[in-house]
Amino acid sequence: MTLVLLFSAVCCAAPVTGAINAIVALQTGRQGDGGIADGGTAADIPPRMLTAYKKAAWQVRKYVPKCKGMRWPILAGIAKVESNHVIGHTITANGDIRPKIYGVLLNGSGAGGNTTTVPDTDGGKWDGTATGERAVGPFQFLPSTWEGIGEDANGDKRADPHNADDAALGAAVYLCGGGRNLSKRSQLGAAILQYNHSSAYVSNVLGWIDQYTAAAKSPDLKNVSGTVRHVIEAAFSQRGVPYSWGGGNTRGKSYGVCCSPSGKSGANIKGFDCSGLTTYAYAKAGISLPRTAAAQAGVGRRIPASLGTSALKPGDLVFYAYAPGRDSTIYHVGMYTGGGQMINAARPGTVVRLDAVSAMSGYAGGARLL
Repeated sequence: MTLVLLFSAVCCAAPVTGAINAIVALQTGRQGDGGIADGGTAADIPPRMLTAYKKAAWQVRKYVPKCKGMRWPILAGIAKVESNHVIGHTITANGDIRPKIYGVLLNGSGAGGNTTTVPDTDGGKWDGTATGERAVGPFQFLPSTWEGIGEDANGDKRADPHNADDAALGAAVYLCGGGRNLSKRSQLGAAILQYNHSSAYVSNVLGWIDQYTAAAKSPDLKNVSGTVRHVIEAAFSQRGVPYSWGGGNTRGKSYGVCCSPSGKSGANIKGFDCSGLTTYAYAKAGISLPRTAAAQAGVGRRIPASLGTSALKPGDLVFYAYAPGRDSTIYHVGMYTGGGQMINAARPGTVVRLDAVSAMSGYAGGARLL
């Protein structure tokens, strides 16, 4: 038992020699093995709009309790197609959008693709004209639709389709449709089709949702710069690369060795184990690390587990042990990215991915090298 414990206390085996090419993997990390966090950002979304999308994805449960799977990339995908995230307009602190966004007058003229006359329903209250109907706001609701799903999301006691928070919540309510499960692709597609009865529109929106979903699994590095950012980006560039027991070195992924404590061989898998990944990333900053997780705990300034995970900063190594407080029992290492997340090569059968720090057991503190 003692021998097994000592062996398994190190998640990473000895390095493998040989010429290795660093290959950037862009595919999304797998889900279903626990702990993958949903946060992130996207370069083409103004921060205030992204805040509205994230807020609405959380608030909608109050209005449609049976709805499942609502998340900000869904709302972002709709808004990208409908208004390009209101780029070119001003968004006030409380979410009001100026100038207001109006679609074409739906009078059957053919302008903007409309061929059906839609009579006025709001006397110009939302769309600025009593001569007919036109879509309004960042999510392009018809006034008649808004009257049925509009909610006050920003607390000003007014549900306004020209307000980013209100409009995003209204879109979430509408897409939820009384209780859809939007984590199911078929139901998500049906929700988008309800928004606009066009298969081309559905495909376009789904494409943007997929892009933003990938962004949601990326670390938010807007406040991280310099060498720390370089190291994190080096590690994250390997997302999707398979876990390989003993795999990875300063030059990139490599074939591993046999065998892990659970009997999994990395000999035929070109990838990274936990400390192989951190070794590679820190090499990009000219920092040489020992090859095993337990040995890496002896490098840099140690951050005691007693301080909690709030003491961690982006770029720190994060350790896990069978007996926290005894570094000789450390079995795993990840790299902290902020927001309770780490870049992680978790275990055989997984890929390099973004995980919650809480995804692994036995938190044993960290180490700061930068």
